Amino acid sequence: MIAKPLQVKANAKNSIWLIYDDGTQGIIDLSYLFHKPVFKKWENEDFFNSVTIDKETYAIRWDEMIELCPDNLYLKLKGLTFEEWKSNQQTHASNQ
Repeated sequence: MIAKPLQVKANAKNSIWLIYDDGTQGIIDLSYLFHKPVFKKWENEDFFNSVTIDKETYAIRWDEMIELCPDNLYLKLKGLTFEEWKSNQQTHASNQ
């Protein structure tokens, strides 16, 4: 199972800081999303700063229209693809 996010906060206009329950933490640059119309709301700094973690799904969210997958953000922080992460998990499990 991929780690769950514990805290999130807006770091700058184009990035957020995250920490996960396995200790993984870092800054995610979201500037690659700004050109998409749904993210236009992020131009409002107060809105961007309102980022939270959904208590049920653990999604990183701003409102009902803007949510990011916590698993994808975790893998981005780790610099791994899902396949690499899965392989690492299987290797770790077989070594125990």
